Amino acid sequence: MKILSIESSCDETACAIVEDGRKIISSVVATQIGEHKLYGGVVPEIASRRHCENIVGVCEEALEKAEMTPQDCDAVAVTYAPGLIGALLVGVSFAKSLALSLDKPLIPVHHIKGHIAANYIAHSDLEPPYLCLVASGGHSHIIKVKSYTEFETIGKTLDDAAGEAFDKAARSMGFPYPGGIYIDKAAKKGNPARYKLPIPKTENLYDFSFSGLKTAVINLVHNSAQKGEAIDVNDLAASFQHTVCEILSSKFIKSALDNGYKTVALAGGVAANSGLRDCLAKQAEIHNLKLYIPPISLCGDNAAMIGSQAYYEYLSGNISDSALNAVASLKLS
Repeated sequence: MKILSIESSCDETACAIVEDGRKIISSVVATQIGEHKLYGGVVPEIASRRHCENIVGVCEEALEKAEMTPQDCDAVAVTYAPGLIGALLVGVSFAKSLALSLDKPLIPVHHIKGHIAANYIAHSDLEPPYLCLVASGGHSHIIKVKSYTEFETIGKTLDDAAGEAFDKAARSMGFPYPGGIYIDKAAKKGNPARYKLPIPKTENLYDFSFSGLKTAVINLVHNSAQKGEAIDVNDLAASFQHTVCEILSSKFIKSALDNGYKTVALAGGVAANSGLRDCLAKQAEIHNLKLYIPPISLCGDNAAMIGSQAYYEYLSGNISDSALNAVASLKLS
């Protein structure tokens, strides 16, 4: 089954054609990072307008690379939640029109489910049940993947997501948007023990909190500037990244052990962070856990992951019609 999938939840306009949930036939992503970098973050109105400009061309390119026509696709899938509402509406409106004109099934996909499904493309042997850590600019969740379409969230961020904390801490250090990649590069040259940063506490041991940690970095930078003291940016980046990775990995590994999971997975944009990948790999080896991590190309927002999850949604009977609407905030379960 070949599914044409569309992703437009934030600032990437993406289209892919995926076969049977596991094989990418083609995948195209048009990013807006260069433009949003001018403002230090994503501007929703600009993102929506660029999606309108890009979506037709992106889909045409995906079909051309696949050497297919729209009629050759068996279904159309789209991210409908969660995300920036204006951005989502562009993708949902386009997908509904395309599915209607082709008389093909329309498959709605939750964005977080898509991130999890990126692992199915990368790892043909991965099957539920397993435990997944989803860490991105907008999400930080620990999720029980009970089946391809049944999920349970047992831990989540209570304030900022890990990726958001990376970007805002990076801005205070003088790095451009998106800051996560710059912190990752600087951390490799720094001393992670140089700066002592707080580890926020949560009532639920599996929940996360990054607001206080982010604020501690911002205050450290501002206070040092006021005193005329120099900050070693590489050391601060290393200290911050080490703290975030320790928080994510320790809570995730504990939740896996407490709940009896031997198979675990990582997903989301922050899954591209080398510190987190290394930290989880070491912890998984210590505790004899089988760890699955997608390649960096599938960590950020893309339509291939949406096409993968859409296949399993279709098999479970999750098919929508022209009444489908975009939803800015929607729980996974």
